[in-house]
Amino acid sequence: MSAKAFLAAAAAVLAVSGGALAAEDGPVKIGVLTDMSSLYADITGPGSLAAVQMAVEDFGGTVLSKPIEVISADHQNKPDIGSTFARKWYDDEGVDVIADVPASSVALAVEDVTREKHKIALMAGPASSDITGKNCSPYTAQWVFDTYSLAHVTGGAVVASGGDSWYFITADYAFGHALQRDTTSVIEAAGGRVLGGVAAPLNTHDFSSYLLQAQASKAKIIGLANAGGDAINAIKQGAEFGIGESGQKFAALLMFITDIHSLGLKTAQGIQLTTAFYWDQNEASRAWSKRFLARVGHMPTMVQAGNYSAVTHYLKAVQALGGKNPDRVMAKMRETPINDFMTRDGHLRVDGLVLRDMYLYEVKKPSESKGPWDYFKLIRTVPAAQAYRPLDQGGCPLVAKN
Repeated sequence: MSAKAFLAAAAAVLAVSGGALAAEDGPVKIGVLTDMSSLYADITGPGSLAAVQMAVEDFGGTVLSKPIEVISADHQNKPDIGSTFARKWYDDEGVDVIADVPASSVALAVEDVTREKHKIALMAGPASSDITGKNCSPYTAQWVFDTYSLAHVTGGAVVASGGDSWYFITADYAFGHALQRDTTSVIEAAGGRVLGGVAAPLNTHDFSSYLLQAQASKAKIIGLANAGGDAINAIKQGAEFGIGESGQKFAALLMFITDIHSLGLKTAQGIQLTTAFYWDQNEASRAWSKRFLARVGHMPTMVQAGNYSAVTHYLKAVQALGGKNPDRVMAKMRETPINDFMTRDGHLRVDGLVLRDMYLYEVKKPSESKGPWDYFKLIRTVPAAQAYRPLDQGGCPLVAKN
């Protein structure tokens, strides 16, 4: 190698190492990638951004003597847009960690980018169990829930109470198909039957044809493997079709407090749902939720509370380490128990799944509610070991390596 070539190569190495040092020493930058304008906006969206901002403010606004920056973007529930934002943020805008990422199809695309770029994503919004299964990344955490836990807690409770024949109305993308798959496994393991199902496009406004097919199936349970505006529309229109009066019942496999607020207790009463968080669980959850309510205008969903929890845990790890190297930060987050207003002795597993207790609630009758947002009554607490998939059953390649 000539002297000129050697000097050029050395300069390139120095430039790369210098850039890495600058990234390690620079301010922490958080990107909230979410649905700001469509069917998941109430569940996530502006509320998720507000929760992250609250976490930063409560942390003091700085870490390692540098300001913490927060930016946001609307991924429009499109995987290509989500992955484009992730690449741009990681490569060009100095983003250290991406938060929220609702819509499993978007989350899976962003997860691929985390693996490629060795950058962190803390996902509070998506549900597909494939995120911590076959698609797992050492840089991704699924913070709040997944389709396996939803299927086993809600689906298991419905089957145990006699709902042994099902027909699915399923959101036609990664989340819906994963939720139907995982719930079907629970139903069949308990001796029940799935009589059929229909896939509905994301953000469907007219569910009439799908509801007619579900009614014609004569299944005891119409399983809604959807969420947000899709679940709300299906239940509202189902009430108009007389579902419930005819003996059929909905199993809403993923519902949030904002969905119940939109439906109203008269329509939603009796629905059983699984959640990782309810605002009225304890003094700490009530105190934080009332602050959120004053800021956003509604009580927080488990996703929005989860964003606060995830970002706070991340910042604590950065502070404890004195740096933000992604591999070291993820290792620190895994070894440190998660304890906050929504989580008791939570644990970030090697496959990226956060283990936490889950809660089966039933929506109150209007006569049982004592005031605004008093919507849920606890049926049972499900320990993390029962709610989540065993580590060796998800197909995550990281499990064998560890």
